[in-house]
Amino acid sequence: MTARRSPTVRKRRLAAELRRLRKECGLTREQVAERIGCAPVTITRIETGQSGARVGEVSLMLEVYGVTGDEREALLQVAKDARKRGWWHQYSGTMPKWFQVYVGLEEEADEILSYASELVPGLFQTEDYIRALLRADLRSWSEHEIKRRVDLRLRRQERLVGADAPKVWAVLNEAVLRREVGGGKTMEQQLQHLTEMARLDHVNIVVLPFSAGAHPSMEGACTVLRFPEPADPDVVYVQYRRGSIYLEDPSDIAMYVDVFDQLRSRALGPEDSLALITRVATEFT
Repeated sequence: MTARRSPTVRKRRLAAELRRLRKECGLTREQVAERIGCAPVTITRIETGQSGARVGEVSLMLEVYGVTGDEREALLQVAKDARKRGWWHQYSGTMPKWFQVYVGLEEEADEILSYASELVPGLFQTEDYIRALLRADLRSWSEHEIKRRVDLRLRRQERLVGADAPKVWAVLNEAVLRREVGGGKTMEQQLQHLTEMARLDHVNIVVLPFSAGAHPSMEGACTVLRFPEPADPDVVYVQYRRGSIYLEDPSDIAMYVDVFDQLRSRALGPEDSLALITRVATEFT
């Protein structure tokens, strides 16, 4: 299987490695900036992944940190990969920058843990369901803009049927199944699509029923992304109306994984969940 090389993940890895190397040398960002001839804010942006570092800048930083040999060559290659453009950049005018980061991370994740409280997760949405969501938005989108957003979401879904598909665990609040989006026919088709996806070996979809009562994620949806390389730590993604939050601290990751495990333990089993989704689909017929 060919490894995916998302530039977003490479930028994140490079930022973490350069930050670690600087701290091990006991240097401040200001001291590094002075030695390589740039502004301190440039070092800050590189170390936080806000901007991609030029390969020349990385080379100078590695000289300051005394990195040589294979380690140096490996980090320079990461820097080169981080400068490339992912397929999603063709949609850069369609989605905000904060969501471009998520798509870049999702592209390389090999495991996705997702809790959905109100709507079907983007990876499982049908075209009609996507269009209905966009038309219900506060902003009035043109047909061209709607098509671009639909195309982007469907393009993301291609990974689920590819040779390197990630393992996906999705817990859906029962409200996701019962909230009518786009009319009965759209919901029937959407729920039927969910049952088809749930039958894939690498996809697990379970339902948290109303009867489960209060639970640890009453405040809303969240996603945990895991990556195949140990150098790329897990990340938690939480979205809100005007942006998103990315959590990378190990204690935050552990807390959200624990929350997800609690939700999964309170949800119906895979077969009972499939039966409920099928039953609700017939109610929309």
